[in-house]
Order: sequence, then structure tokens, then C-alpha cells
Amino acid sequence: MRKLLLLALTVLLIACAAMVRNDFEHQQEKWRKADIAHYRFTLNWICFCPFRHRMPLQIEVLNGQAVMMKDNSGRPITAADSDYRHFSRYATVDRLFAELQSNLSGKADKIVAVYHPDYGFPTRIAVDRIKGAADDELSLTVSAFERLP
Repeated sequence: MRKLLLLALTVLLIACAAMVRNDFEHQQEKWRKADIAHYRFTLNWICFCPFRHRMPLQIEVLNGQAVMMKDNSGRPITAADSDYRHFSRYATVDRLFAELQSNLSGKADKIVAVYHPDYGFPTRIAVDRIKGAADDELSLTVSAFERLP
């Protein structure tokens, strides 16, 4: 009986993982088809990190490259900024998808993603890398998305 229950739980977990992967791929394809080259959005991180006080960030993207990033005080974030490496990891929708895919590929124990209904980009990503560990969770929200000419 135990073996049968274990087998059933394993099959259920595999099916859930496949559904999450299929949804991710569907949403990523929706984003590609939207063909948005110029856009602006607000990115907010919720984490136990030293740069939390600078959230949310305002980011503008043109042709897949972040052309402007500002913190909540309006201060520009450039490559010389000490937090640039962290911020640039999530500075475009394509990078959000790449980080999400990396976590879906086994880097995290629990992942929740919510996507924009029309364009497919992630509007909320919650990652718990080690279930039961404290202070390792990361949550990102994308809001105020604006398609630019």
C-alpha cells in the first residue's frame, strides 16, 4: 500500500511540474508573438537583501536592452552602481523569463508565477530556493507595464 501511495504521489508531482513547464512555455511564446521592442515597467523585489530600500525600480527597455533604470528616489542606476549586477539580472522581460526558467529547472524547491493575460510576461514571481530555510525567498512583481512607441 505504501509503495502504491508513493508511486501515485510521484506521478502527481511529475504531472504538476509538466503543467507548470507547459504554462511557462505558452506564456513565453505569447510574449514573443506580442513583439514588443520598446517598453517601460516597474520592478519591485521583496527579499532579505541589502538593496531592498531602493525598490521599486523604474526600467525602460529598447530592443532587448535596459536603456534606463532608476531607483525609488529617481537616482539613475548605471554599470558603476554597486547594485547594478543584481538589478540587471531582472531588467528586461527576457531576463525575467531566463531567471524563471533557471529556477524551474531545479534551482528552487517552490516557484509560483503569474503572467500578464495579454502579453504573457511574468507579473509576479515567488521563489523559495530551499523549503524550510529562512531568508532565502525572493518575490518579484512587475507593474505599470507600458508599451512605448
